[in-house]
Amino acid sequence: MSDTASPATPPKQRAPAKRRGSVARIVRGALASRRGQVGLALTLLVVGIAFVGPFIPSRSPTEFSGVPYSLPGNGNGVLGTDALGRDVLARLLHGGWSLLLLAAISTVLAVLLGAIAGVVAAYRGRVTEMLIMRTVDIMLAIPQLVFVLLIVSVIGAKTWLVVVAVTLCQAPQVARVMYASAQDICERDFVKAVALWGVPPRKVIMRHIMPSLTTPLAVEGGLRLSFSIILIAGLNFLGFGTQPPNPSWGVMVNENRLGLATSYWGVLAPAIVLAILAVGTNVFADALARVAFGGEDGEEVPVATALELTKA
Repeated sequence: MSDTASPATPPKQRAPAKRRGSVARIVRGALASRRGQVGLALTLLVVGIAFVGPFIPSRSPTEFSGVPYSLPGNGNGVLGTDALGRDVLARLLHGGWSLLLLAAISTVLAVLLGAIAGVVAAYRGRVTEMLIMRTVDIMLAIPQLVFVLLIVSVIGAKTWLVVVAVTLCQAPQVARVMYASAQDICERDFVKAVALWGVPPRKVIMRHIMPSLTTPLAVEGGLRLSFSIILIAGLNFLGFGTQPPNPSWGVMVNENRLGLATSYWGVLAPAIVLAILAVGTNVFADALARVAFGGEDGEEVPVATALELTKA
């Protein structure tokens, strides 16, 4: 038997417990409430119309089908015709997918850009924090629609430019929320211990700070999506983004507003769809927020576990 005692084997670290504030828990909690169910149902209804509509057999959304401003019936379609005699229902079915796609892309980019800016400002502090947050304050002081119209009117009404403009308009809102949320996380012991261990700031932010901010990030993403939809629809109404004769719900409202007293469905149908979508996304985002911030805070990751994950 050897006289040399073998070194004690350190106890195996347990895997970090799943945070109670995870996105999956928030979504399940929101879907368990009547508010969340109604909001999701309204949102999915409009999303279904937008993405399934182009595949439903119907008349051409860009070709003449009847007398302009005709009421429904007598061969004029279910919702009548618009200012140029095109079928309103066909344009309604084909006019939503581009709007939702642009809004989704803008929201994802705005959330990513705003989250990175807010977290970096909270973690780095000092000069970096001052530069980022003062820039955010300046952008927040400019009205959203004025800011977007300024960019689009100067450079041109291009689809990619609408996405960039809406992204830059929404990102400061996200940055402000994420900055406030990240300040508490950056002061926690496990973040400071990992930083003292010599881990690069980029890894500290991506591995230990950002995963702790999924709750406010998910809620803010839902809110930003609803604002992006309304903002892009408003730009289409003003003639920026989707251009006629391509169908779009915002474009339809602008094209048919002069004949509202004669044939109201050309304006009312897209307006109702946009209203349902805005209400649905806002109600579902509100349900997410109630679940996310109504319960207890998530568990903090132990320092030893954070250091072990960093070395892995």
